[in-house]
Amino acid sequence: MSEVRLLSDAPWLTEGPAARVLGLLNADGEEARVIGGAVRNALMKIPLADIDIATTALPDEVVRRARRAGIKSVPTGIEHGTVTLVVDSQPFEVTTLREDTETYGRKAKVAFGRDWVRDAERRDFTINGLSVDADGIVHDHVGGLADIAARRVRFIGDPAQRIAEDYLRILRFFRFHAAYAAGEVDRAGYLACISGRTGLAGLSAERIRMEMLKLVVANGAAGAVVAMGDGGLLLPLFGGVAYTGPFAAMIEIERLMELKPSATRRLAALTVAVTEDARRIASRLRLSNAEAKALDSMGHRWWRLPGMDEARAKRRLYRLDEEPYRDRLLLAWARTGAKADVDQWRALATLPQRWRAPHFPLRASDFIARGIAEGPALGHVLTLAEDAWLAADFPLDPQVLSGIADQTVSRFTRDHRL
Repeated sequence: MSEVRLLSDAPWLTEGPAARVLGLLNADGEEARVIGGAVRNALMKIPLADIDIATTALPDEVVRRARRAGIKSVPTGIEHGTVTLVVDSQPFEVTTLREDTETYGRKAKVAFGRDWVRDAERRDFTINGLSVDADGIVHDHVGGLADIAARRVRFIGDPAQRIAEDYLRILRFFRFHAAYAAGEVDRAGYLACISGRTGLAGLSAERIRMEMLKLVVANGAAGAVVAMGDGGLLLPLFGGVAYTGPFAAMIEIERLMELKPSATRRLAALTVAVTEDARRIASRLRLSNAEAKALDSMGHRWWRLPGMDEARAKRRLYRLDEEPYRDRLLLAWARTGAKADVDQWRALATLPQRWRAPHFPLRASDFIARGIAEGPALGHVLTLAEDAWLAADFPLDPQVLSGIADQTVSRFTRDHRL
């Protein structure tokens, strides 16, 4: 165990909503500390997201003190000891110290306690087992400080036991490694994940989706996903082949193009070769409608660089919105390898920034004037004319357009013997 004054200058500990909650709970024989991700991120110089607090005070006492101070309290998980306090519109999850007396997968029989060491030992990873008090003293009961210094993600205690408590920790192990670690995955944790991979089958699709969409956009996602594949952990998740090579290439391409990481684009690179793959993944992970639509669009394998000149690319961009055009093109690039034909791929990928497609200038009235009656035939003629206009490279000259209209009507009447 170590106690080190590392965060005494952290402004969120000395003033503001978090400091107010700590002051409220650090009185009359009770103690409160900030725990978990906020401590980890502060020590790693990463922006804080949520600030969670643990306390020796029982939930009813937390609610009583909040009421007395005029602070809103919400019993978000009061049966497990968690109350959410809202200060200046900022929520803080306040959880009474706990000890797991019996565990059944995710279900645990919880007893409230006052032992900070036992509370830390029930958490998942050492870097999440740290706490800091109101004076900025970091309390480390599990070796988290050393692992932060080494940029290493390790389970607390026996990895197999931690995993058996909740098999989602297998995915969290790789996500946290991708987000916070450097180098190879921790060997003991990795082997425990492989041994426990059959437990992945019992996880809900929603929990898997949430973790995987976070994992694939983490900084170290490429190495983490390759390690998962090598350990046989991807097949149980996706029910099909995982393409770790295109996945790594997609990450490199996004960096090369200075694009914000896209979870759906990376997921497509990892799992989708044809539209059937996209539909299977969308169903298996219960993706949102927007995510499923994007994945399905990227399942169309009609991009091939040989013969793909700018004129053809313009026609495809015209048929699509900018985002699906870019996603399909980048996925095709990733399948060929990030370092292949970089200049050509980059030129095609930046086409939407260099060129805007004109609107199709011919109208229904142009064809009605040429004897085509309103109805299905008119719609068909318009489609044929638009195809001819695209093939002619988007001309806007009136004489050229008139010629396209005449030729389209002539072709249609000949084919349909009107």
